[in-house]
Amino acid sequence: MIPSLKAVVVTAAAAMLATPTAAFSQGTLQKVRDRGQLVCGVNTGIAGFSAPDDKGNWTGLDVDFCRSVAAAVLKDAGKVKFVPLTAKERFTALQSGEIDLLSRNTTWTMSRDTSAGMTFTGVLYYDGQGFMVKKDLKVAAAKELSGASVCVQTGTTTELNVADYFRRNGLDYKPVVFEKLPETIAAYNAGRCDVFTSDVSQLYGVRLTLGNSEEHVVLPDVISKEPLGPAVRQGDAQWANIVRWVLFAMINAEEAGISSKNVDQMLESTNPDILRLLGKEGEFGKGIGLDNDWALQALKQVGNYGEMFERNVGQGSRLKIGRGLNALWTEGGLQYAPPIR
Repeated sequence: MIPSLKAVVVTAAAAMLATPTAAFSQGTLQKVRDRGQLVCGVNTGIAGFSAPDDKGNWTGLDVDFCRSVAAAVLKDAGKVKFVPLTAKERFTALQSGEIDLLSRNTTWTMSRDTSAGMTFTGVLYYDGQGFMVKKDLKVAAAKELSGASVCVQTGTTTELNVADYFRRNGLDYKPVVFEKLPETIAAYNAGRCDVFTSDVSQLYGVRLTLGNSEEHVVLPDVISKEPLGPAVRQGDAQWANIVRWVLFAMINAEEAGISSKNVDQMLESTNPDILRLLGKEGEFGKGIGLDNDWALQALKQVGNYGEMFERNVGQGSRLKIGRGLNALWTEGGLQYAPPIR
């Protein structure tokens, strides 16, 4: 006997609702709420992005973003467990469910976004790959590095980029490859290679750890595009939307002049863009499964994008990196977020 079309449709709909990807209650958001803690994968230690102090307290731009998501979801930026991961470990940790969110200076590429079981949710930091050498080598530009030995971390886009650069420019080089970043840095510092290559922001951070930083020079050449951003597992659209819109809210807040210092006063604003962002108008939180004060919580407890940038990698930090490409679009940079409306 052939079942009626109506029965088939009802049965199919019920099956869809029973699947984890279709039901919000079975997704990452509910798991985080049930646990009462966000589990965030970060770098094992890179100044300005994610690094623990001697008491185990984590700081950095990637770390602050994790705290922003926790504030939006759990109303407490402190409810984060940080899991330090090597470049080789990070994707497996996300795919297996060991972590809820990967916020680990990870470059957004096509293969990673389509074939690695992960979804990128935006660009937290626009970067590019460069080279650092000891000043006594008297090298002024990357094209003078023919025949050099280059320390590079495996399992990164860095490894492929440096191979492409030397090949494209007809230069020879000797790769000296390590799995972990501390090993790579130690080898460069010990003179086992002539050059250390990584993202430019990372080079400036590493330079501060090498004793006399003035003995090392970051060359002016930038050889790649490295859009660094947070990523989540594929198949959970709700969780991806939450992480994506937390980032967008922080960028929009800076543009609107909302900071951790004035967010309470901004609740009295008559600007509809500000009122929607802070949850006083509309019900945009419901669309992603959160309360309407989701953005307010993140901004009050962590701050807007500019605040995060300045204290971790900008003028308020030891790195003192200029905003450059990471300035707002209104200031000549690339940081631009869709509106909340």
